[in-house]
Amino acid sequence: MKFFLGDDWQVTPAGGATGEAYIAQQGDQKLFLKRNSSPFLAVLSAEGIVPKLLWTKRLESGDVITAQRWVNGRELKSHEMNGKNVAQLLSKIHRSSELLEMFKRIGNTPLTPQIIIENLQKKLSLLQSYDEILEHGLIYLFKQKDKVEHSKFVVCHTDVNHNNWILSENNELYLIDWDGATVADPALDLGLLLYLYISESHWESWLSQYGIPLTPELHLRMHWYVVSQTMFIILWHIQRNEPDQVERWETYLVELIRDRTH
Repeated sequence: MKFFLGDDWQVTPAGGATGEAYIAQQGDQKLFLKRNSSPFLAVLSAEGIVPKLLWTKRLESGDVITAQRWVNGRELKSHEMNGKNVAQLLSKIHRSSELLEMFKRIGNTPLTPQIIIENLQKKLSLLQSYDEILEHGLIYLFKQKDKVEHSKFVVCHTDVNHNNWILSENNELYLIDWDGATVADPALDLGLLLYLYISESHWESWLSQYGIPLTPELHLRMHWYVVSQTMFIILWHIQRNEPDQVERWETYLVELIRDRTH
């Protein structure tokens, strides 16, 4: 990174799963650099969803480096996910026609329930042994698939974990790490957020701040997506040979399926 910034810049890894993010500092000036970040970062920046994009540079290797304004701030804590600012920013993202158009232009097709089931089937077929709990999960998804079909697709972040929400010193809220974003039913993001962070008695008031009512149909769609995403999490931990995490998430999956079948 230093070779195009100059020797007077100090560049250090910023951590993260991809290892492609860096912090660059020169005196009081600080930048957040990323290699091959989301192609729609400019739109996210223009809409104030991520910190301001300052410049983009293509290297001879073909890699693209982006530089964003460094934000002095902190990650949200779990209990802060019930805040009005979170509901309103997620609503802004889901209602952004500019983001949706950008996704369509780069060939992103909607992640439908059918595609999710097919992806899970492929992963299940690669397992070394039969997993009864995951098979029950797949049966549930099949049975409910036609009930959760939804025609209005939006850009979903897909990883609304509290660690990806950054609150600046000036009280500006950002949602970062867009590498897994896709076009899908907004219930995908909503379900993951509500089930993980908000007690069910507060779902109605949280969704009213987001801008929609809590209906039985929305509840079912959110539940379906939480079941499917929980299965992906289990498969990820199986692949990493983490039996304690597999057991923890499979216990949760059993509870989820029982809740909707009793």
